[in-house]
Amino acid sequence: MSSSHPDTAPSPHPHTNTLPRQSAPSPAITSTSGKKTGRAPLAPWVLAFMIGIVLLVFLATLSFAVGSRMLPFDKAIDGFLHPDARTVEARIIWSKRVPRTFAALLVGAALAVSGVLMQVLSRNPLAEPGLLGVNSGAAASVVVGVGVFGVSSPFVQLWLALAGSGVAAAVVFMLGLIDSRSSFDSMARLVLTGVAVNACLGTITGIITMFNSRAFESHRFWVVGSLENRTFDQGLSALPFVVVGIVLAYVLIGPLRALALGEDVASGLGVPVTLVRGVCIVAIMCLCGAATAIAGPIGFVGLVVPHAVRLLVGVNIVRVLPLSLVYGPVLVLGSDVLGRVVVLPGELEAGIVTAFLGAPALMVLVMRLSGGSKSTGRGLLGTRAQQGKQAAPSAKAGEA
Repeated sequence: MSSSHPDTAPSPHPHTNTLPRQSAPSPAITSTSGKKTGRAPLAPWVLAFMIGIVLLVFLATLSFAVGSRMLPFDKAIDGFLHPDARTVEARIIWSKRVPRTFAALLVGAALAVSGVLMQVLSRNPLAEPGLLGVNSGAAASVVVGVGVFGVSSPFVQLWLALAGSGVAAAVVFMLGLIDSRSSFDSMARLVLTGVAVNACLGTITGIITMFNSRAFESHRFWVVGSLENRTFDQGLSALPFVVVGIVLAYVLIGPLRALALGEDVASGLGVPVTLVRGVCIVAIMCLCGAATAIAGPIGFVGLVVPHAVRLLVGVNIVRVLPLSLVYGPVLVLGSDVLGRVVVLPGELEAGIVTAFLGAPALMVLVMRLSGGSKSTGRGLLGTRAQQGKQAAPSAKAGEA
């Protein structure tokens, strides 16, 4: 009894005490760590998203009230909520300002999302949708339609701009990515092809506008990027393209996250790299073509908004994409509202205001990103620099 008791007593004791102690805390640790790691990054994301929605509502209300004829907030809201009312405020809001606000929301969302896709696709933080020749293709198509074929309908010009931007982006994609060998060569070819196509289309546009005054007048008012006198028909015509582009962007979140690790890694994970690129180009083409067709080329939106969002929530595209979808319209609508009050009784086009706001903001963002990348090595600009520093010693060792 005494010999069996020491054998039986210690043996269940360590098993019954150590196993529960090892197994019980581990779910608690994983669950608490899971909650911390799952909720801590989401808190800034949710807060930034809520702030963006509040800003959108506030700017939309301002857009209804601000213009050549200022309206009180209560009358502007009442006119918006009662479109059938036979009041001057309701007529002004629903005939001019609501379509203009709707167009600003579409343009901002399309340009911001396309900017995110372009920067992730090219792995270049300074890439923007204009590299694909979308803006120059839309401009050249409108100028050819007006100057050569005498097109005067804004609705027809909208479809001409969509067609021109799509053809230009398709040409850049086919010439820039087909038969490319390495990832660096393919993206370099894509950028260089876009520059070449932009130069060719800009030359065509310049020649036509030089000898055709009607085309010059149409191009002069369209090229600065304006939301004035936009109609619901124009916005609704471009809405399907924007919806398709945004849906494709969300479908591509998973493959693009894998592609950000490198093409070799993405291929090893089973991602069809060429197909992902093609679908991404189609999404960018739909988004930029629709935005350019509605308002003309509005710059810096697809470049600044993704950078600003990354400073808020990091580089994860799962959070960057929805926040860009909110803050893109905030920038465009805010620029449009600001342009209406700066030079009263006239107004500045939204493209001019975004250029004034975007250029200094881009310089500050680039300086912050480059400074942060030096210390942490996690910045987008610092990734390639760090790779270059790591490759330099290996090259010297190879030479030695």
